[in-house]
Amino acid sequence: MEKLIRVLTKEDLPSLKAMETGIEDDYVIRVFDRISSGNNKLFGLFTNGRLVSIGGMTVFAKHYAMLGRMRSDLRFRGNDLSTTLMSKVLEEAFKLPDIQWVGANTQEENLSAQRVLKKIGLAERHVSYGATAKEISSMESGGAPWQRQDNLRQKKQWLQQLFVESAAVFPYECYYPFPAAEGMFADSQVARWNFFENPAGDRVLITKKDMKKYHYLHAVYPYDDVMEQPGLWETISLARQELAAELKMDTQIWMDLTKGQVASLPEHHPFALPSPWVLFGKGR
Repeated sequence: MEKLIRVLTKEDLPSLKAMETGIEDDYVIRVFDRISSGNNKLFGLFTNGRLVSIGGMTVFAKHYAMLGRMRSDLRFRGNDLSTTLMSKVLEEAFKLPDIQWVGANTQEENLSAQRVLKKIGLAERHVSYGATAKEISSMESGGAPWQRQDNLRQKKQWLQQLFVESAAVFPYECYYPFPAAEGMFADSQVARWNFFENPAGDRVLITKKDMKKYHYLHAVYPYDDVMEQPGLWETISLARQELAAELKMDTQIWMDLTKGQVASLPEHHPFALPSPWVLFGKGR
C-alpha cells in the first residue's frame, strides 16, 4: 500500500469531503480555507492516492505550535493512520526554527486521541475545563469591582510572577493554553488586555476578547479561591458588559478552570462544563 503525507491545498477539499469520518457538519470542512493557510497548515495521509487521514498545526506567538484536527476515514481505521500522520506533523513543527514547544489539547473523554498523542511522544501537561456562561449574576455577592491596572510594566510583572517564572500554563486563547515564556507576551498584546487588582493587591484578574464561533470575554484567574474573593465575579461581569458594548453584540464568558476551581463552585452555578481538556506537549 503506497503512502504519501503532504500539505493539503484548496484542491484537496473534494477529497476531504469524500472521507467518511462520522462527523456531521464538520467545522474542518466549513473553515478549510482558514485552517490551511497563514499560521495554519493541514496535512493529509494518502494511500494509493486516496485521502484517508488528516491532521494539522497552528503556530501561536511565533514559538508555539498546537497540533489537532485529527480525522481518519472510518473505512481505514485500525492501521495507525493518525499516529503515522501526526508523528510527521510533529516533526514538521519542530523543523520551524522559532518553535520551542509543541502541544495538543484534547478532551478527557477522547481516549483515542490521547493514545495517538502519547505514541508520538507528547506528555500530559495540564487539565482544565473550558467553562462558558452567558451571564454570571448568580455568582455575585455584592462586592465592589476591582481596580483596573493600566500600567504596562505592572501588567508584565504580574505575568512574570504568576506564569513565566514557573512556566505555568497560560490560556493564550480559548482552547489554546501553553507553558508560559517571555516570548509569549508581546507588549502590544499585553497593552490590550485588561488587568484588575483586588483591594489587597495580592490577586489579579486578566480579561481579553476572543472569538471561537461566539464572542467571548476570556477571563484568566490563576488562583483556587474563586469563591472567596469579594468583587471577583462583579469584576468579570462588568468586563463582559463593557466588551459587549464595545462589540455591540452578545458576549459570553469563557474561563479555563482547574478541577479544584470547579469543585469549589456552588451547586447551581451558571457555567457549562463539557469534558475537561487535557494538554499534552513537548519542548525542544
